[in-house]
Amino acid sequence: MRKPLVGAFCALLLLGAGATPAMATTLPAGTAEAATSTHHTGHPHVRAVDFAGTVALSNCSGSLVRMPDSKPSDPGLVLSNGHCLETGFPAAGEVIVDQPSSRTFDLLDADADSVGTLRADKVAYATMTDTDISLYELDSTYEEIESDYGIKPLDLSDQHPTAGKAITVVSGYWQQTYSCNIDGFVYRLKEGDWTWKDSVRYTPECETIGGTSGSPVVDDASGQVVAVNNTGNEDGQRCTVNNPCEVDEDGNVTVHQGTNYAEETYIIPACVGTGNKIDLTAQGCTLPKPSGE
Repeated sequence: MRKPLVGAFCALLLLGAGATPAMATTLPAGTAEAATSTHHTGHPHVRAVDFAGTVALSNCSGSLVRMPDSKPSDPGLVLSNGHCLETGFPAAGEVIVDQPSSRTFDLLDADADSVGTLRADKVAYATMTDTDISLYELDSTYEEIESDYGIKPLDLSDQHPTAGKAITVVSGYWQQTYSCNIDGFVYRLKEGDWTWKDSVRYTPECETIGGTSGSPVVDDASGQVVAVNNTGNEDGQRCTVNNPCEVDEDGNVTVHQGTNYAEETYIIPACVGTGNKIDLTAQGCTLPKPSGE
């Protein structure tokens, strides 16, 4: 898990960036862009990826997203990590549905300028089991957001991402992008008490840091969100907090220090029904359900 940042002067509470302060004034080596850049280089003949529709949380990054079947009149949804919840980390096995929330999000335009504040009505869904996601339902619709701020949501793909594809991790918190490719997929990614399935492994160029948790991972060619950034192995340790390990289908464990990861999001749309409401009973929905259901 990429460490969320708490307050302007607090140390990072989660994973992945050592003692990087929230108010760092210089960008770390290896990142792809300066904070004000609206596109990246190194992947010719693909569309530029900018910040429009991304958001900054108090401690993490996120994005305003729509499902393939979402309507303009539906309440907006903000996607981030489960470990970015204001209530703290969900326990292994815990699934949160319809929890009241009044969390706010700074909405960014293409140039990473804040154009307004979005507010949640509730945490529609969150978990750190099998995946690491949170979906906040907003008190405003997509059409209201576009009318007020001129910003459209990012499209969430319902297709499994493809190895080798050029991607951009877009951090609303840092107003920073990271460009690389999908290196491959991890059968199981284990970190502390949590295990995630079919995670995305980045090529080395995506050196994500604290505060990038919850950033949308955008397929450069389609412009669609295919994953959500969440972790990296910081110290070379094995399966510990800050140091996820890869586990293959035969149970073999490998450690890749400095490698960063994301959780796929194509499984989300099948669990979102009419009116952008979470429906964990829908046909094809494979997201974890609360215990007892």
